[in-house]
Amino acid sequence: MDRILAIDARIAEDIAPGDRRSQPRAPIDLEAHVRELGATGTEARLLNISATGFMAETIAEYEVGARVWLILPGRERASAVVRWTAAGKLGAQFAEPLSDDALAQIGA
Repeated sequence: MDRILAIDARIAEDIAPGDRRSQPRAPIDLEAHVRELGATGTEARLLNISATGFMAETIAEYEVGARVWLILPGRERASAVVRWTAAGKLGAQFAEPLSDDALAQIGA
């Protein structure tokens, strides 16, 4: 008997295939907070990060195109746009790239 596995994923259409990341992501395991503009937000686990974006795991659901804040303990928040969601994870692109100093503070 064949099993069918359905994947619930939404991908932003304005990103060209093969051009999804402008920089490689550094793996990381860090508690964070993701908050949509005008909402309270939720706890998240940051899984990877680069100067231009991040991937996080969270129980909250975000729409592709939503504007969010990534808030890390003891650090400033960074504005981003959700580019994809799938299976409790989201990928987002920062509105402004993070500096090398900011990435070093995060530990990436």
